[in-house]
Amino acid sequence: MAYLGLFFAGMFLCNALPHLLKGLQGESFYTPWAQPRGVGKSSALENVLWGCANLLVATFLIDRIFLKNVPHGMVALAAGFILGAVALASIFSKRNVA
Repeated sequence: MAYLGLFFAGMFLCNALPHLLKGLQGESFYTPWAQPRGVGKSSALENVLWGCANLLVATFLIDRIFLKNVPHGMVALAAGFILGAVALASIFSKRNVA
């Protein structure tokens, strides 16, 4: 169960990055509540808040699980991050085709 938690922590950590980067640059970006859903973009502030929420969830999961000294836990964390990165790249590359 700890490996699954670390896997999802990696996914949340990965998802935090694009939202924080776009938001900190003052640019709009996709969020789950944008209108129209799945196509529209949200403001920079909304993206910073969404990125911070993802970062908090990832930090909470990592903190709670790493306190248990899970062997090879970084592998699960990295796997979640990599899978999240590949999924996000695939999704956003389809949306950004002009």
